[in-house]
Amino acid sequence: MELWMIYAIISIIAIIIEVFAPTMFCINFAFAGIITAIISIFWGSWIALLTIFLITSLLSIIFIKPFLTNLLLKDTKTDFNSQYIGKIVKTIEPISENEGSVTIYEERWEARIEKGKETIPAGSDVKIIRNDSLILYVEKVI
Repeated sequence: MELWMIYAIISIIAIIIEVFAPTMFCINFAFAGIITAIISIFWGSWIALLTIFLITSLLSIIFIKPFLTNLLLKDTKTDFNSQYIGKIVKTIEPISENEGSVTIYEERWEARIEKGKETIPAGSDVKIIRNDSLILYVEKVI
């Protein structure tokens, strides 16, 4: 078997592992394997190619992995803050420091106001300013 085939197989195996366990780690070995397979077409020293594979893998882990991770995960926020903070919603019952609720997309959510603020009557428009677990903290929209 030729050297380029060995590195191509390493790349394919790394891609398959990455598909089933998306950790953004095995993709580095796939990248290094492709680079080394291309170089092995022109250069036949297996020691030099192994060194190139290891160095390319290391450089890929150091430089490319953080870039790909940021690129792929940049717009996939699923936390609460990215979804509801800043939205204007209606109160369905009066909101005080200890009780109250709002409706978001026809779902009922527990809501509170900050300490020292005036109670907000039912039917008012409020803005979600933060959350504490599943309790929303709101302020009245003027």
